[in-house]
Amino acid sequence: MIKALFFDIDGTLVSFNTHRIPQSAITAITKAKDAGIGIYISTGRPYSLINNIGEIRHLIDGYITTNGACSFIGDTIVACNPIPADDVATVIRCADSMGFACMVVGERDWAMLNGDGDNGSVVANIFNHLLNVPDLRGTASLDDVLKQRILQLTPVISPGQEQSLMAMLDGCISSRWCPDFADITALNADKGNGLLAVAAHQGIKIEETMAFGDGGNDISIVKVAGTGIAMGNANPPLKAVADYVTTSVDDGGIYKALKHFGII
Repeated sequence: MIKALFFDIDGTLVSFNTHRIPQSAITAITKAKDAGIGIYISTGRPYSLINNIGEIRHLIDGYITTNGACSFIGDTIVACNPIPADDVATVIRCADSMGFACMVVGERDWAMLNGDGDNGSVVANIFNHLLNVPDLRGTASLDDVLKQRILQLTPVISPGQEQSLMAMLDGCISSRWCPDFADITALNADKGNGLLAVAAHQGIKIEETMAFGDGGNDISIVKVAGTGIAMGNANPPLKAVADYVTTSVDDGGIYKALKHFGII
């Protein structure tokens, strides 16, 4: 019996085309919640940038954020894995020397490094248009963010640049769910470990969990969950490790999967 559902946001809960949660998904999640099933978010976004799930926010029991670097239930943090300071300094140095933009996410605030000038249009296309984040100035200055523990770094780099950069970071892993940027977190900070932490805190068995995703950063949680679901619009590597592939976010994928497994 499934007791907890974990949902990625962008491309899973929220359509890249409409920037909204389809009504079918809202209906399905409401029914699951009414049946006593826990509802959890599992996203690469920091909590301060979760601006697109208002229709279901009141149903959510907990969050896995920044690709598993910070997971919490209410005011209780159940897992927090910051990036080693030396690795943060390396990424900042490379961003300046190579000229790429990078979102720097702290425990409370975030800042955009090198997000203007020649990088401005690329950054705007990714964050304004793809993710519907209207304000890229951040919530604090870079200096203030760097005084906090850093949970995630999101450099706007190619896969080749990512490979070169990661070779310099001993304490980090990276994941990519968009061709234009990578998400860098500390070792062992991924969505799968976030699910393990949340399940342990809530007293839920792994076989009682189900996770939905569409991108490369969802591979770990889809593999770890008792039942892993890939959206129809998911990339091939995620579909390859999923227990079930549903239809796309725009074609009622969440509703159809929950119906298929008898959850609603």
